[in-house]
Amino acid sequence: MRLGWLQVTAVTAASVVSAQDDLQYSPPFYPSPWANGQGEWASSYQRAVELVSQMTLAEKVNLTTGTGWMLDKCVGQTGSVPRLGIQSICLQDSPLGIRFGDYNSAFPAGINVAATWDKQLAYLRGQAMGQEFSDKGIDVQLGPAAGPLGRHPDGGRNWEGFSPDPALTGVLFAETIRGIQDAGVIATAKHYIANEQEHFRQTPEAKGLGFDISDTLSSNIDDKTMHELYLWPFADAVRAGVGAIMCSYNQINNSYGCQNSQTLNKLLKAELGFQGFVMSDWSAQHSGVGAALAGMDMSMPGDIAFNDGLSFYGTNLTIGVLNGTIPQWRVDDMAVRIMAAYYKVGRDRLHTPPNFSSWTRDEFGFEHNAVSDGAYERVNHFVDVQRDHAQIIRRVGADSVVLLKNTGALPLSGKEKKVSILGEDAGSNPWGANGCDDRGCDNGTLAMAWGSGTAEFPYLVTPEQAIQSQVINGRGNVFAVTDNGALDQMAKVAAQSSVALVFVNADAGEAFISVDGNNGDRKNLTLWKNGEEVIKTAAKSCNNTVVVIHSVGPVLVDEWYEHPNVTGILWAGLPGQESGNSIADVLYGRVNPGAKSPFTWGKTREAYGAPLVTKPNNGHGAPQADFTEGVFIDYRRFDQKNETPIYEFGYGLSYTTFEFSNLHVLPLKGAEYQPASGKTGAAPKLGKTGEASDYQYPKGLHRVRQYIYPWLNSTDLKSSSGDPHYNDDITKWVPEGSHDGSPQPILPAGGGAGGNPRLYEDLFRVSVTITNTGDVVGDEVPQLYVSLGGPNEPKKVLRKFERLHLAPSQQVVWSTTLSRRDLSNWDVQKQDWVITPYHKEIFVGSSSRQLPLHASLPAVQ
Repeated sequence: MRLGWLQVTAVTAASVVSAQDDLQYSPPFYPSPWANGQGEWASSYQRAVELVSQMTLAEKVNLTTGTGWMLDKCVGQTGSVPRLGIQSICLQDSPLGIRFGDYNSAFPAGINVAATWDKQLAYLRGQAMGQEFSDKGIDVQLGPAAGPLGRHPDGGRNWEGFSPDPALTGVLFAETIRGIQDAGVIATAKHYIANEQEHFRQTPEAKGLGFDISDTLSSNIDDKTMHELYLWPFADAVRAGVGAIMCSYNQINNSYGCQNSQTLNKLLKAELGFQGFVMSDWSAQHSGVGAALAGMDMSMPGDIAFNDGLSFYGTNLTIGVLNGTIPQWRVDDMAVRIMAAYYKVGRDRLHTPPNFSSWTRDEFGFEHNAVSDGAYERVNHFVDVQRDHAQIIRRVGADSVVLLKNTGALPLSGKEKKVSILGEDAGSNPWGANGCDDRGCDNGTLAMAWGSGTAEFPYLVTPEQAIQSQVINGRGNVFAVTDNGALDQMAKVAAQSSVALVFVNADAGEAFISVDGNNGDRKNLTLWKNGEEVIKTAAKSCNNTVVVIHSVGPVLVDEWYEHPNVTGILWAGLPGQESGNSIADVLYGRVNPGAKSPFTWGKTREAYGAPLVTKPNNGHGAPQADFTEGVFIDYRRFDQKNETPIYEFGYGLSYTTFEFSNLHVLPLKGAEYQPASGKTGAAPKLGKTGEASDYQYPKGLHRVRQYIYPWLNSTDLKSSSGDPHYNDDITKWVPEGSHDGSPQPILPAGGGAGGNPRLYEDLFRVSVTITNTGDVVGDEVPQLYVSLGGPNEPKKVLRKFERLHLAPSQQVVWSTTLSRRDLSNWDVQKQDWVITPYHKEIFVGSSSRQLPLHASLPAVQ
């Protein structure tokens, strides 16, 4: 039984309604571009074409469709093609490690990687994660994330990504992808696109909270903002060769992300030249024909609602080709894209069946857990995949600690006689590190936020444990009070201490879990669990109070950051399993903090603009989130509004000091920009479709309940579809141009991986001298910002950065280049990037507001 094929009408009819209701509208773009194996994809594409040419229609469909929630071992698993030696493909969360696994590592979150501003560390963390996924028999890691980008400081899943700056995110996104894929695992760039809040991301969740809405939230965004902000890091991901992209739950201009032909067909595949496959987020698919023709290649986890046994793909994708609603070349392209990504990372050499089960920690269980069917077999082999990754985890944790304030208290000497450790965030979760499913609570120290973007801790070193060991080794006394309600006890201990180390936090996560009334997104930017009072109590009693913040993003510090007894403030983010060791390394000077804040610390929530949509604002229809601020988020907005932050984007102190000097700009001989032109080849049609009689369920097959198959119940396509609205004239509903497999025009901004190759040609070389003027070795991050000119442009935007390691008195000449893309704006009329005639300037320094060096750039055509 299947359903939903006439839901193709949602693609066109919803657009008409949008126009009538004056809602934002997403224009159609068809046909869905087919892969061509350009650049580094050439050999893997050719191998995929040769394989898919041998497949039957049902075998191709099996590659495109998940088998159903909890029906196999991984959170998502495709069907297989055993005749050709292709086993099912295992897809598994998350962006920071293996969810639902065992004997795996819990890595620092993406936001910590952003705080390091370190390209090499981003790569090494990605590589280490990829090794663990590969060793567990996982083919596709569901990460990293650049959506949400961070439009809202209180967005629930910002921490899974990197930074609200697209350039910082794009570089570290790409390096993470390279690391994962160099380890032989397909990386998934997600959530594509404009997926910026948890409220109203799914209709059932909203209804569960009492909101009567018909569709999920629509992110309404203009073309210029889309290109210059939200699409920017995904272009970097495509240039990095990412194998998979996950489309998101939200609508974009009132068209669902997984059936939005503008964002998938035009922006991603035609303009950016993406060669891999697009998968749905779990239950983010809302149609069959609509999604297929709009560019979605893989349905995950395959069923429409978890365990309903129904699918928009599976049998219905087979029917779609047989009845003419889907051209065969489109399904051929889906299968080619999936297998090309598989071959590109070398998965064919490394593939082994998953040696773990997502659904039980027992050694033995049923092959098909959801329905207790299939063989009763060994499902967990307890393979330890951690290697020596604790070292990279500890390093990322320490190198991501941002020193926000230091009046001389830090680093600690290690000889303090009496140290107090105050705050619940210093201690252990009394239920255990993994005591809350998907980390869905805020008990003990915060080393990971909540939701599907989590992993299981193999252990968790708390700050209390690490610092206590340090103090005892230094023959000091140490006392911890980790009950945030015990203020009197805290005051007493703090008053007797030479230093009071206070730990506070603020949590967030995915909307299927609510913690203390925070439905994924944060209710506010304050500290959790009485954190402000804990700090004030300590500072009132001890004149050497050091505050450590574990948080998912910015918090409001205005009530206490200037207190004279608060001698140090450090932001440690979500550092993973080595949390305590990482912060102790910084507190005691084994690591000199060199991190920079990947976001702005404002005085109020209002200073950030762009409030979350938390109440329906479109009657019973889809809530509307209007991105009217355009590109002005985070530091760009603070600059635009002349709003003084407490700590600016890119800010971070060190135990040493640095000086910037000798800025030089050298024009390079870049070729004149030419829009891409010409046409693609025709869509390749691989193999023959056959007849309905060729695709009946095989005789003797044991049909597992709820399992998603590609075969038909009968030669009657209508009855096999299970769709009460099925119409023999269904082809009249398909969008115009969606079946056209003839050569298509190449877009002006297209023509290569990440867009027009000439966008990436270097136009200027910039160099600057950085000197360590202090007494200790340390890291500095030179940051280069560009003023693009123009009356409606940000005052400056980050374009280049590097983390440098300098000994005392050492000088380093940092050299970087600016490409045409770095200096361009998106021209909506031309549908291409242009360098405007406005005056361009560059600024170099240690943060977005500490930029001592600047220079004008010569005009560029």
